[in-house]
Order: sequence, then structure tokens, then C-alpha cells
Amino acid sequence: MGSVIEVPLSFRAQPRWWREGHTWLDSLPGRVDEQCRRWGLHLDGPPMHGSNALVVPVGRGGELFALRLTPPDDEVAVEIAALQFWDGRGMVRLVDADLAAGALLLERLNGTRSLQRVPLCSAAPIIGRLMRRLAVPAPADVRSTTALARTRRAELETDWDRLDRPFSRRVLTRAADCAAELVTTESTLAVNGDLHYEQVLAGTREDWLCVDPVLLRGDIEYDLGRILWYRLDELPDPSAIQSCFDQVVAAAELDPERARSWVFFRCVDYWLWGLDHGLTEDPVRCARLVDHFG
Repeated sequence: MGSVIEVPLSFRAQPRWWREGHTWLDSLPGRVDEQCRRWGLHLDGPPMHGSNALVVPVGRGGELFALRLTPPDDEVAVEIAALQFWDGRGMVRLVDADLAAGALLLERLNGTRSLQRVPLCSAAPIIGRLMRRLAVPAPADVRSTTALARTRRAELETDWDRLDRPFSRRVLTRAADCAAELVTTESTLAVNGDLHYEQVLAGTREDWLCVDPVLLRGDIEYDLGRILWYRLDELPDPSAIQSCFDQVVAAAELDPERARSWVFFRCVDYWLWGLDHGLTEDPVRCARLVDHFG
């Protein structure tokens, strides 16, 4: 097989490229070819993608890898540092990196089998156990969950006003109160700040491994809200929401009250962000969770 790929139309249609990135998308066949020549790779299947990155199955000798390409920017360096930090612990393993090209060579996972395809009753405890597995002492110089809470707490009311007050002041006040609680923590553990079911893939070295990490330090309860809203449409009523919450809390060994505070605050924050970016479905999901955990 050669080293010339065709960029999937479904990748070009992702929201990230609606206003920018067309030149980079057009350059991808040449970029893949160049990286394959540089690292001695051959293509081993059609490209796949998420919302921001193209992933090309490749091989070298008898080994199988995944070549991941994104536009080169500061976020690539941050992701490389996160992958190097976890070094395969509950995480896809980084084999090589070309920062200037925005290219990562990763161990091959099963890109067609994510936790999104696993029934939620089974997937929720798995993702909870991964949250705990990733929670090793974090580097002191990475962003903290407390800093993120402090920054957003200061911005909430301004955003709420600018977006025509989409929910009650009671909800806004409760979110600010939660943030006031969350701006301090004794935890110095590592947190994957972008963890959801589609970013956990089946592996061979471990059954399930995370991809595309964002390394933070602090409360591992931080991203439980995302885990809930990501598959909220499968939770038909309050008892189902509570059951899923309880499953993840138990599996990840979280503090239930702190987890509730993080879910409420993050859902209000994402509700505002979603409205500001033209989303229509996620703000409705956040509203359901805010109502449940309020």
C-alpha cells in the first residue's frame, strides 16, 4: 500500500473547520506521505478521525501503529507532555512525536470500538476505574482544577448577562457557591480533563485505554459532569441519572458531595459555553443535570 490518503468528507465537515483550517485539510495527503517517509511507515488501512484530528493506521516492519495529525500549535506540545507523563498507564502509549508537524505516532488501538459502543451500565464503571487509574501524583506545573474553577467563577455572571440570562439567578448563585468551594483542594492528583466514552478505546496491552488527554492537577471529580452529559440521552429519568452518577463515584472512589458540586458547576459553565458557541442539544442536557443536582 502507498502513502497517499484521501481526507474523509466527514472530517472536513466537523465544526472545527467551518471557519478555518481548509488549507491544512488540503495539505493532509502530503503531510501523511511526508511523515510516513520520515518514520519509515506504510499505510495499513483507511484514515479515521474525531472532531479535531486525523488518525491513519500505519505499520513498520511487523508492528502496527496509529499516525495522528492535528494542526501544529501549542496544544500539540501539551498533549505530548500528557502522554509522556502517563506513559501508557491507562493511556495510549506515545511512540514518537514531531511537534512542528503536529504528528504523533501512537500504539495501535481498536478505533472502531470505544466505550461509546458499550452499554452504559457496563461503560460507566469502566470509565470510573480509569479515572482512578490515572490519578497518580501530578506535576506541580500543570494547570489545576482550582485555577480553572477560580477563573470561570469570576466570569460566570458576565457571560450569563451577555447571553440574556438563560437560567435563573438561583442557578447562577448556586454555581458560584460551588465554585467558591472548589477553588481550594488538598488533592495533587493527575486528572484527565477531557475524558468521555468516545475517547476510551479497546486495546490489547490493557482492555481499555484513553486517548487525546488533557493533563490537569487536582480533583478527579472535575470532569464527571462531561461523563454524565455525554450519554445523558440514555438516562430517561432522575433515578437513571442518579444510578449512573453513583456507579462512577463508586468505581472512581470519589467524594460524592464534591462530585455533585463539580457536576453542577461544570454543567452551568458548559451550558453557557454551549450557548455562546451555537450548540442546541448540549445546553438542554446541562439543564437536565442542573435540575437534578440543584
